[in-house]
Amino acid sequence: MENSLFLTFYSFLFVIHFVPLAASTPSYLSFLQCLSKHSHPSDHILSRVYTPNNSSYKSVLQHYIRNQRFNRSTTPKPNIIFTPLQESHVQVAVTCCRKTDKYLKIRSGGHDYEGISYVSNISFVLLDMSNLRSIDVDIQNETAWVQAGALLGELYYRIWEKSKVHAFPAGVCPTVGVGGHITGGGYGNLLRKYGLSVDNLIDAHIVDVHGRILNRESMGEDLFWAIRATFVALFLGDSRELLSIMDRDFPQLGLRIEDCKEMSWIESELFWASFPNGTLPDALFNRKPGAKFLKRKSDYLQKPIPKDKLKSIFDKMIELGDTELVFNQYGGRMSEIPEWETPFPHRAGNIFKIQYAANWGKEGKEAENFYINQTRVLYNYMTPFVSKSPRCAYLNYRDLDIGVNHNGNNRYIEGRVYGLKYFKDNFDKLVKVKTLVDPDNFFWNEQSIPPLAA
Repeated sequence: MENSLFLTFYSFLFVIHFVPLAASTPSYLSFLQCLSKHSHPSDHILSRVYTPNNSSYKSVLQHYIRNQRFNRSTTPKPNIIFTPLQESHVQVAVTCCRKTDKYLKIRSGGHDYEGISYVSNISFVLLDMSNLRSIDVDIQNETAWVQAGALLGELYYRIWEKSKVHAFPAGVCPTVGVGGHITGGGYGNLLRKYGLSVDNLIDAHIVDVHGRILNRESMGEDLFWAIRATFVALFLGDSRELLSIMDRDFPQLGLRIEDCKEMSWIESELFWASFPNGTLPDALFNRKPGAKFLKRKSDYLQKPIPKDKLKSIFDKMIELGDTELVFNQYGGRMSEIPEWETPFPHRAGNIFKIQYAANWGKEGKEAENFYINQTRVLYNYMTPFVSKSPRCAYLNYRDLDIGVNHNGNNRYIEGRVYGLKYFKDNFDKLVKVKTLVDPDNFFWNEQSIPPLAA
């Protein structure tokens, strides 16, 4: 049986942010001058800057675009990409964006389903965290320091290197960035035993709006609480134990020993990532997944769906033709943790989390509209069966259909629309913390937490 490994989270910004910007080229020269002024010459900080005229700009931008909907010639692109190599570079980026009035977006692994981490209709600087990916595993103390640009697969490999009986409860996709995954909650196959990633987070280093590096002690418990906002099955045991339970509770399935496959935790991560049997763990270092177009939506199921209604749902999916439903079971450890313990509130009372998925390979707006509409139709069809008041959603399945914040006078009202779906009653506490640490809303994106008006 694997032991859970607690995580300390190293570096840096967990929220994506913007500030007002004049889009002229000279204004970006002032940003570059600021970077140079606030860094040591030995840092060679300007060598980490890419502009559209740089031959490497396109490859750096596209390398971590996971959703091909946002990889078109017409997609708005950053005026500057900055790829920091050390924590002081992140401090300088925040400081200079504030001083020169630049919008700043931060990308960890690029898995945001709506491309929020690297797309904006307003000119911006992209802070690409991919070089900040060190992982320091301390098996004796069962902890690890992990930088925000590391990917889940890399974290799993480094744990497996040190121990064959330890694991960390996080997602099944190895190319997801640690930074975005954990701050959105972070669920995976171990959630019923060990909870979410954020339930195992014990410290963090972040850069605040003033360019200061803060740890858990210096940021305070309220801010530390706030930064954690965020049907194939895995059984922890052997095959015979599983068969005994299944024969008792679900005899109609007729499960047999040959239907089961025993594997270690690291092998299960390779299995869920769809690697062939026998793949070596170092495959988890692959940072480039297959490119595809996609749309996701989410729901929470709190009451069982009657058998006849399930049939009607499946009939609807057959009618639509190209949609998927993924049910992730809750319960266990998830039901034991109070919904106010972290910003992630979807705990006791939830049977399943539902993911609506559409994937396609055909380019063009017509295909995009067709598949996105399919997810919306199925989502609407599910309305009678899912949570209500609010109809809840999972932050890491980003969905701009449920609300957008335009950072205007109505930012709190707009933010509350999607905020209650993601965070329920925890939304108001997040707003209070936001108002305290970032009253001018420097850290902002289309679905960020808004501060209260002054």
